[in-house]
Amino acid sequence: MRQATVCIDHSALQYNLNRVKQLAPTAKIVSMVKANAYGHGVKDCLAALKETDAFGVACLQEALEIRALGYQQPITLIEGIFTADEMQAVIEHKLECIVHHQQQVDWLLEHKEQYNALGLKVWVKLNSGMNRLGFKVTEIIDVLHLLKAEGFSCVLAMHFANADADHPLNEQQIQQFLQVKESCSPILASCCNSAAIYRWPELHFDYVRPGIMLYGATPFSDRDVHALDLQPVMTFSAEVIALNHIQAGEQVGYGSTFTAQQNMDLAIVSIGYGDGYPRAYIKQNYVVIHGKTVPVVGRVAMDMIAIDVTGLNISIGTPVELWGKQRLVDDVADANGTIGYELLCRLSQRPLRTLK
Repeated sequence: MRQATVCIDHSALQYNLNRVKQLAPTAKIVSMVKANAYGHGVKDCLAALKETDAFGVACLQEALEIRALGYQQPITLIEGIFTADEMQAVIEHKLECIVHHQQQVDWLLEHKEQYNALGLKVWVKLNSGMNRLGFKVTEIIDVLHLLKAEGFSCVLAMHFANADADHPLNEQQIQQFLQVKESCSPILASCCNSAAIYRWPELHFDYVRPGIMLYGATPFSDRDVHALDLQPVMTFSAEVIALNHIQAGEQVGYGSTFTAQQNMDLAIVSIGYGDGYPRAYIKQNYVVIHGKTVPVVGRVAMDMIAIDVTGLNISIGTPVELWGKQRLVDDVADANGTIGYELLCRLSQRPLRTLK
């Protein structure tokens, strides 16, 4: 059997959840499990996250999957509902909605008795400068006063555009959030994603919303998971399926883009972009085999890559770590000109899924 494998480490996921608790001990934790738990497999991850206070998802379909698996924690739909008829499922499955435009508010008001009777909170999104979703400052205070007057328990919510970096917009967003919070006091509040949990302890408020940090990847470009005291949850691996010895001057792979400068030993590994392993690199990329970091040579194909194993004692069947605890996904992403989030989320269903 072809051995391209995604292994999910439950103990690492639990470790990272506990890390959030250490960093934000007074806040409730909304664990983000959208996009199939950032590509890790929501079914495989929920058991390790069972001590979270709540879950966050992007849409109704993701919430219903969690309910079908038997989990009863609060679930927040972070983009709210998309059509009026979704409100019936929201009520039936006791889901909490974000509202970020007036139509969503109107749909919510039509079901206020049922929604409030279930004790569900409504999350009201502030657009403080990211300019994706939410009400501007000039609108949101009126929206919050209206919802509170109608008996809703509200959470003021915001998302940072640059929590991972020093940027002048950060202070603007913070000040707008604090202005609205004060104008609508008393009100529950939430504005911290993974990066913000680290950067602004004073802004943890009532709920924090960790995402990428739960899965042991970094939200920062200049701080890796070791510096953040996190553990990688996913190990993506494959095996050597062939060995080649080539002479100086010979070329490797599609397009013959790599030319050997000396005699080399190559191992062919059963992984490719058909599995979600990235093809286009702006920097040299590496894998780990027998504890050694070795370069990928030539182009990544749909099902195979070639790696330089010159001087190593390698045999067919030797495992290769593509990313995991030795080769961080963030380093692979950097070589690919992207971020770890994307590589984790775009894995295909072809690799075998296992748990540790």
